[in-house]
Amino acid sequence: LIIAMGFKFLEFVKPFCGVIPEVSKPERKIQFREKMLWTAITLFIFLVCCQIPLFGIMSSDSADPFYWMRVIMASNRGTLMELGIGPIVTSSLIMQLLAGAKIIEVGDTPKDRALFNGAQKLFGMVITMGQAIVYVMTGLYGEPSSIGAGICLLIVVQLVVAGLIVLLLDELLQKGYGLGSGISLFIATNICETIVWKAFSPATVNTGRGTEFEGAVIALFHLLATRGDKTRALREAFYRQNLPNLMNLMATLFIFAVVIYFQGFRVDLPIKSARYRGQYSSYPIKLFYTSNIPIILQSALVSNLYMISQMLASKFSGNFFINLIGQWSFTVMQQLDIITLDNPDASSGYRSYPIGGLCYYLSPPENLTHILEDPIHCLVYIIFMLGSCAFFSKTWIDVSGSSAKDVAKQLKEQQMVMRGHREKSMIHELNRYIPTAAAFGGLCIGALSVMADFIGAIGSGTGILLAVTIIYQYFEVFVKEQQEMGGVAVYRNSSNETRNAIFWPLDKLTYSLLIPNLNREFRASFLTIGL
Repeated sequence: LIIAMGFKFLEFVKPFCGVIPEVSKPERKIQFREKMLWTAITLFIFLVCCQIPLFGIMSSDSADPFYWMRVIMASNRGTLMELGIGPIVTSSLIMQLLAGAKIIEVGDTPKDRALFNGAQKLFGMVITMGQAIVYVMTGLYGEPSSIGAGICLLIVVQLVVAGLIVLLLDELLQKGYGLGSGISLFIATNICETIVWKAFSPATVNTGRGTEFEGAVIALFHLLATRGDKTRALREAFYRQNLPNLMNLMATLFIFAVVIYFQGFRVDLPIKSARYRGQYSSYPIKLFYTSNIPIILQSALVSNLYMISQMLASKFSGNFFINLIGQWSFTVMQQLDIITLDNPDASSGYRSYPIGGLCYYLSPPENLTHILEDPIHCLVYIIFMLGSCAFFSKTWIDVSGSSAKDVAKQLKEQQMVMRGHREKSMIHELNRYIPTAAAFGGLCIGALSVMADFIGAIGSGTGILLAVTIIYQYFEVFVKEQQEMGGVAVYRNSSNETRNAIFWPLDKLTYSLLIPNLNREFRASFLTIGL
C-alpha cells in the first residue's frame, strides 16, 4: 500500500513539475575557470537581490519574525531575499523525511529521482507562495487594508519570483555549471559578510559612553586613540556590552580552528579491487559523516516553528495553548541592527524574541548572566541541540543514499570489496561504523554549536558551524578540480596507501589540519540540498 501511495504521489505531481522552469544539464564538460565564473555570477545575482527593496511596502518596522535566523537562512529584511533559502530547505527537509519514512517511495531509477526532484522543487515554490501570502496578510509590510489588494498581490509576486530565482541559481550550480551548491554558497556568504562587518564596520553608534564604532577591530584603535586610560580602553574593547567586541571575534576564530581540527577525525576502511590484483585504497568514514546537514535541518525546523508561533501569537494573544508554543516580546533596534537602550528614539524597527513557551527553551541563552539566572533554559537548549542534530544526522544517511547498505552497493558497482570481507559481510562491517559516525558526528556538531553560542561567537554558533564546514568543503571541491587538472600529484608508498601532495603554498598549521582529508572524493550529496 505504501509503495502504491509513493508511486501514485510521484505520478500525481508529474504533470505539475513541468510548470517549474528547469536548468538543463551541460552537454560538455565545464572547465574549472568557467565554473568559477558561473559561481561568481550566481553569487553576484544573489547579492544584488539582497539589496533590492520590495516595491510597495509601507513599513518594515513591525517585529521581525526571522531575526534570529536571517544569517543562517541567507535572508535580508524588506528586500527580494526576504524569504532567503528557507522555503527550499524546508521543502527538502519535509520531502526527504517522507521518503525516508517510505511514505513516498522513490526508486533508484533516473525517472523516479527526476520526479522526486521535480516534486521537491514544486513543493518549495508552494511553500514560498504560502509564506509570501502569510507575510503580507499578517501586516509585516503594513496593514493590507491600507496597502490595497493590488499592492498586496504585487508584493506576493515579487517574493515568489525571488524564490524561483534562488531555486534556479541553486540548480544551476548543482547541475555542474558551478562549484558546490547555491544554498551552501548563499549561507556561507551571508555568515562571512556578517562576521567581517561586525569586525571591521566603520558605522558609528551613539551609546551612553559616547560615539563608538560598531566594528570590533576599528573600535579597538578608536578607543586607544581617544581614551586617556589605555588599560581601561583595552578592557572596554575586549568586553564592551551590546556591541561586537574582541572577545567575540576571538571566540569566532577559536570555533573556526576547532571545527577544522575535528574535520581530520576519521576511520579508514581498507578496500581493494575485486577485478584487478594489487589495487588497494581506503574508504574514509569521517567524524562529520553527514557534514553540516544536521545543523541546516535543525535551523529549518526552528525557523519555521518561530514563524508559526509569532503568527499565531499576533492573532490569538493570551491563548493558553498558543502561549505554550511561544510567548514573544520586542526590543527596540537601530538601523544597524544593534540593540540600543540609550536612544530608543533612533530606532527603525523591532526585534522580537521569545520570553516563554517552547520557543523560549529552544532559543540559545543570550549571555553568561542569562545562563546563571535560568539554568533550566540552558539545560533544555543543550539537550535539544544535541538530540536534534544526532537525530537528523542519523535520519539523513537513510534518505540520502549514504547508509551502510547504499555504500556497500556503490562499492559493489565499482567492483571494490573490503579487505578480509566477502561482499555479503561488507554491510555488517560498514554498519559498525557508519550509523555511529553519523549519530556521534551530529552530536559533536550540536555540541560545537552550543559552545559557540555560550562563548559569544559572532553570527551564532549554528552560523559559525555552517560557514566553516561549507568553506572547508569548497576547499575540497577546489582540490578535486585541481586534481582533475593535474594540480595534485598522487603517490603510492610501500604500503600502497594513497597520499596527496599539494603544489600551492599553504600555511604549516592549515596544511597539517587539512591534508588528512584530501584523499577521498568529495561527497557533494552531504552538502547540497535537494539531491
